[in-house]
Amino acid sequence: MAYTHDFEDIRDRPVAVFGAGTLGRRIALMFASRGGKVRIYDPSAEQVAAAIDYVAQTLPGVVAERGHGDVGRAEAATSVGEALDDAWLAVEAVPERLDIKISLWGQIDEAAPADTIFATNSSSYPSRTMIEKVKDKTRLCNMHFYMPPGSPAVDLMSDGETDRGLLDTLLAVLPEFDIHPFEARKESVGFIFNRIWAAIKRESLAVVAEGVARPEDVDGMFRINWQMPVGPFQMMDQVGLDVVLDIENHYAEENPALPAGPRELLHKYVDAGNLGVKTGEGFYHYPQS
Repeated sequence: MAYTHDFEDIRDRPVAVFGAGTLGRRIALMFASRGGKVRIYDPSAEQVAAAIDYVAQTLPGVVAERGHGDVGRAEAATSVGEALDDAWLAVEAVPERLDIKISLWGQIDEAAPADTIFATNSSSYPSRTMIEKVKDKTRLCNMHFYMPPGSPAVDLMSDGETDRGLLDTLLAVLPEFDIHPFEARKESVGFIFNRIWAAIKRESLAVVAEGVARPEDVDGMFRINWQMPVGPFQMMDQVGLDVVLDIENHYAEENPALPAGPRELLHKYVDAGNLGVKTGEGFYHYPQS
């Protein structure tokens, strides 16, 4: 099966997003920014409702600031099959647990149209590790988002067998949605930017864990020296410290020589329920409206 499309082919076809959390709703936002339809599926109806509201409230401003595109819509799907009806792309953005991902990809594979492209937003697992229930291994790849719409780059990476036309389709089509893809040319845990970011993040955590500096000191120096709008600790709070810890634990599984101090510091916050922006408290305090 060839998974080759151009923008005209997919203009009137929906995108299915699985997972309505922080990144899932932002991914849906980007794919709704050319007037199209996005269906969001998540076991939590409350999360789906919040994601749809986020897209509806945020999308007009994104399109206006960009200066082109059209305001599309996100809608709830009550089943995997409903989400995938005529979808040209399925994006999985569920928690970083392989058991969840493997099971979901099996369900997606059973229900998806024959030409639907499969993409996992996994931030630390190569798609090769979640493919056992997908019959056609050539239709799945990593498509890892950062924090759109403000950070709209994505990593693309083959599962080892991914169809070349599929990758070329994504490289050509994603910029239409203001999503800017960069291909990892070989399998790499952490892809391209995340490998570099992981080293910065880990050393920032170590500096604080050792008592050398406070989070606000590290962030302040990043903002002043590199003119960044936010520093590493603010970025971690935005992502969610539980997610950051899951990623760090996975890196440690791959490389047991990594220092434990950064993970121990994250554990203190996660164990206390202070996960960052989404709970109102992380390395910083966030007033809840």
